Amino acid sequence: MKRKLRWFKTLFLPQTFYALVAAFAIAAFYIVFCVSAVEQNITFSVKKGSSVSAVAYALKKNNIINSIPAFKISVLLNGNNIKSGDYDIPKNASVYKIAKMLATGDIASTTIVIPEGLTVKQIKELLNNNPNLTGSMTCQDDSASPVCNLQDGQIFPDTYTVAKGTLRLAVLELAYKKMQTIQNNWIKAGAKAPKPLKNWNDVVTLASIVQKETPVAKEMPIVASVYLNRLNKNMRLQADPTVVYALTNGLGDMKGEPLLRGHLKIESPYNTYANNGLPPAPIANVGKDAIKAVLNPADTNYLFFVADGTGGHRFAESYEQHMQNHADWREIKKLQNKN
Repeated sequence: MKRKLRWFKTLFLPQTFYALVAAFAIAAFYIVFCVSAVEQNITFSVKKGSSVSAVAYALKKNNIINSIPAFKISVLLNGNNIKSGDYDIPKNASVYKIAKMLATGDIASTTIVIPEGLTVKQIKELLNNNPNLTGSMTCQDDSASPVCNLQDGQIFPDTYTVAKGTLRLAVLELAYKKMQTIQNNWIKAGAKAPKPLKNWNDVVTLASIVQKETPVAKEMPIVASVYLNRLNKNMRLQADPTVVYALTNGLGDMKGEPLLRGHLKIESPYNTYANNGLPPAPIANVGKDAIKAVLNPADTNYLFFVADGTGGHRFAESYEQHMQNHADWREIKKLQNKN
């Protein structure tokens, strides 16, 4: 009898043990890699300094994972550490996928588009209204950050991809540093501005006027040539956007109100109807097309331009032709108003 029992144990117990181990492994694999508690896309935040246990508990509490041990094992397999930040966890994400995201810092990102031609005030308003960013636009009294005293022309309009929850001032600093890099590269290259421009401030100031005058990139070198021609002839620029900038105290937006003839008399160093030369500083933040247009203007004798009704402009070398273009523009506006 004892021999039979010994034979039974030798034959069947190892097989049972291996079967149980295999079943456990399959179940663990299923729980870790296949099962998901995430029924819809969700954003989960990990605070700086949070422990793996605390995060696992929070995930379980919010029904994002089914098993705390499975999450901890998955984190262990990915370096046994998690990184702070906001995470966009997709629907049906497994415990392992979630753990890997948190362990590798696969944080949620957001795209910030800073359009060309906006002023600093408008850009700050744009960033303030973005719900994916955090923090105030107001600097601390002891802050030495250059973005605390930003001037127009110091920000490079572009598309910036940052982590969700990024500080608003940090986005401003990215855009500031990019413009600084462009300026430094221009200086290092030993490039010269077209006459009568003398320095980078002159280049960006004229580029800001060009930027506000036309959204058409291929037209910008022609508009730049008009203003350079006027400067070289000691003619006043008479650029409407500079008056708007003065009227709105640097906002650059009339909020739908028309620019009237009386506005052209406003006392301001930015009023290019009342003052010779360039305004003292840029009136907007400019993109690469406007900068290139000023540095490589078209070769023309144009001194005037007026809207053509299609989004572009008509250019003229003489005042008489300019007046005719103005008359044509008035007729176009009459037709547009009738329609």
